[in-house]
Amino acid sequence: MRSDVVKKGVTRTAHRTLFHAMGYSDEDLQKPLIGICNAFNEIIPGHIHLRDIAEAVKLGVAAAGGTPIEFPSIGVCDGIAMGHRGMSFSLSSRELICDSIEAVATAHAFDGLVLIPNCDKIVPAMLMAAGRLNIPTVVVSGGPMLAGRHNGKNISVSTMFEAAGKVESGQMTPEEMHQMEFQACPGCGSCSGLFTANTMNCMTEVLGMGLPGNGTIPAAYTGLRRMLAKKAGEVVLDLVRKDIKPRDIMTLEAFENAIAVDMAIGGSTNTALHLPAIAHEAGVDLSLDEFDEISRKAAYICKMSPGGTYHMQDLDEAGGICAVMKEVSKLGLIHTDAKTITGTVGDRIKDAKILNHDVIHSVENAYMHKGGIAVLKGNLAPLGSVIKESAVEPDLLVYKGTAKCYDSEEAAIAAIIGGEIKEGHVVVIRYEGPKGG
Repeated sequence: MRSDVVKKGVTRTAHRTLFHAMGYSDEDLQKPLIGICNAFNEIIPGHIHLRDIAEAVKLGVAAAGGTPIEFPSIGVCDGIAMGHRGMSFSLSSRELICDSIEAVATAHAFDGLVLIPNCDKIVPAMLMAAGRLNIPTVVVSGGPMLAGRHNGKNISVSTMFEAAGKVESGQMTPEEMHQMEFQACPGCGSCSGLFTANTMNCMTEVLGMGLPGNGTIPAAYTGLRRMLAKKAGEVVLDLVRKDIKPRDIMTLEAFENAIAVDMAIGGSTNTALHLPAIAHEAGVDLSLDEFDEISRKAAYICKMSPGGTYHMQDLDEAGGICAVMKEVSKLGLIHTDAKTITGTVGDRIKDAKILNHDVIHSVENAYMHKGGIAVLKGNLAPLGSVIKESAVEPDLLVYKGTAKCYDSEEAAIAAIIGGEIKEGHVVVIRYEGPKGG
């Protein structure tokens, strides 16, 4: 076993006594050591419940004959960090998380890993670590938040961003906005629309690094999430015994599958930022050109919030990501022979079916007969830019105007106040990253 380097032989007596100090017996040390990286904290709604997920994972590991060893990860809530200096630390936290997992897993010679993320940068960071370390790994998330309810309608965190503007323009009272603040996010989980966190949890499933349901089973469905977590703990031991590693799973074919599904569900534009980074760590070259090529052949079949009215619980009830993959396979865009942590993609989706055609359309009845994300090139972005076309109003698809470019948000605001920005101008704020202007 990989962990033998820290637990076997006369020269490792000091190592063993340190294990014994923590309550690990000789019997425990004879089993594979499985690192459980838990991103629990009390600042991210998607992570507030991850202690329960980690406990279920540890039960699964122990039942399958491994020794679970939990360690922590940091995380940043993109929502709380937005709109101030904190946003500068969101993307950089991805690299910190990846590096820290590499450090702990390598320093302690774990035989396998179960990684427990849920939100924006934490999910891709953990997938990057899996690709970099290349030891048997399963990723299991905490699940999406349920949609909130206000006046008989589903709402989410994006509704509150809109509410701020409505109050400023007199379309809503401050009292109603305050009431909605307690309704939009009703409990734990990653924000209920198809934002970056839920998109990447779905991508984890499509890449084959997570179990079916990883991206869509709501966090509030605690029984189902615990069962999924226990199964993840069991599966990692099977991967250790068979020596199946992330780079055996995260191949070019797996990333092409992920892009095809991303296009079908109209996922976050940040996938064009994260999937290439994950691919790089897995030794796969993935460019924006491949997003563009697949987008032209794909079909947009799920109109999810914030580009539509459906939320993650609706997608789950409609058949989930497996049903989407099965439908997209009609276009020849799914490599069904690609490996997953539990067999092939073909094995996984063979019995999948769409249970609600309002939520998941057929490819014949697609919202668009191309992907929900478009790659644009031009004089403003010669190397390419990304837009969530599925969330753009039709009258904005063709636009003519003068581009006014600024190097910071502050400069753009000053130009607006100073009257430099006129009607018909397009404001471009450079160097703002994925959450920029």
